[in-house]
Amino acid sequence: MKRRTFILLLGGAAVSPFVLSIAARSQTATPVIGFLDSGYADRMDAYLGGFNRGLREAGYTEGENVVIDYRWSEGDANRLKRFAAELAARPVDVIVAARGPAPGLAAKAATSTVPVVFQTGSDPVEIGLVDSMNRPGGNITGVTRMSSALIVKRLSVMRELVPRMSIVALLVNPNSSQTAEQVRELQEPSRELSLQIHPVKASKEDELEAAFAEAKSAGAQALIVASDNLFIGARNRVVEHAARQAIPTIYFEPESVRAGGLMCYSASLTDSFRQVGVYTGRILKGAKPADLPVLQPDRFELVLNLKTARNLGVTVPSTLLATADEVIE
Repeated sequence: MKRRTFILLLGGAAVSPFVLSIAARSQTATPVIGFLDSGYADRMDAYLGGFNRGLREAGYTEGENVVIDYRWSEGDANRLKRFAAELAARPVDVIVAARGPAPGLAAKAATSTVPVVFQTGSDPVEIGLVDSMNRPGGNITGVTRMSSALIVKRLSVMRELVPRMSIVALLVNPNSSQTAEQVRELQEPSRELSLQIHPVKASKEDELEAAFAEAKSAGAQALIVASDNLFIGARNRVVEHAARQAIPTIYFEPESVRAGGLMCYSASLTDSFRQVGVYTGRILKGAKPADLPVLQPDRFELVLNLKTARNLGVTVPSTLLATADEVIE
């Protein structure tokens, strides 16, 4: 179709803002992805590797036929909103909103035309990102790790490791939108197992020491770290406090175990980012977000650190060792 004919058609028919946005950006020789992340750039190598692998599966390679504009909010909600608005105004061809519900919600608030691919651990319907899992609607779709739901599995794994435990501390960020959901998920299974869940709170790094001290004084025999970006950014300090208080701790991401934590059970973050890369590539090729159902995890990881277990005086059952995806000696 000739350019003049295309313009005449646009002028003579009602065209949706989404189509107009695609048409405007199609004039750009090299597509641009806006990568909006709620955390820090460091320690992201493995996850960005997964994202770029997914892009390559879809036919795109950074620096060759696609440009990526990275924006790291470093836990600052105001910066996140500003970055989302800047990417929408640029405009980019797709916004990737990664790690947690906040980037996706910020991107959704910033634009109803630029396609958005989110990556979160929350239920995207419950937090208002999409209308439904199968039919997201609008300009947004993505990948969920359903991390809040997996917190029940973490409790089960910890019970297998510490069978006689009766009090379990739950480290939460009281300012997180996921906290209430994660506490709620544990209520029924903890009653069934005759366990007392004792939440301890930290809304910033400097509050971690007091939170772990409270867990210890409450008699907790184990601790679950709730899924939150604060605890990713403060990963090393969380691991240090768990060791100092000698509390067996289970995490929601494997990097904490590689940093000296005891164990984690999670959907594969690397594979989650790969799925985001695939969806981003499909949208660059013309797929509409509304037609792409939200993807859920199909790969899970149990990672154990035997050195940490020995330091804590914990014997890891052979059943856990046999099912572990990675064992750190």
